[in-house]
Amino acid sequence: IIPSRFREVITDRGIEMLYITRGLDACLFVFGEKEWRTQENKFKTMAFTKRDVRAFQRQFFGGAVEVEPDKQWRILIPDYLKEYAGLKHNIKLVGVSDRFEIWDKEKWNDFYSNSKEKFEDIAEDLILSSEEKSA
Repeated sequence: IIPSRFREVITDRGIEMLYITRGLDACLFVFGEKEWRTQENKFKTMAFTKRDVRAFQRQFFGGAVEVEPDKQWRILIPDYLKEYAGLKHNIKLVGVSDRFEIWDKEKWNDFYSNSKEKFEDIAEDLILSSEEKSA
């Protein structure tokens, strides 16, 4: 069941269809239709002659499923995606800019605990890297 705070965003953005696929760090990525098309277009520009590009596209797009929430805002996640993300009974939805992620709650807690202490260092590295590129 999609929580109310996510429903509001989905409704406000006029999203009717959601796309669920394998994400990174053993979670699932969920995109609205417009953002899903943006992701498709990004990957269309990559050379399919490169082995890593093909492998990533197969996992990312080949495993994707289109879902429409029912009237109770439930979505059905296929077993192969549940298995990929290690989803058991307790899950955690995390909003991340242009998507939300579905995590096994225990895996999320581990990820969060391990990354929260590095947050400022990561931010500093990203900002410095971004500034160097624009200079």
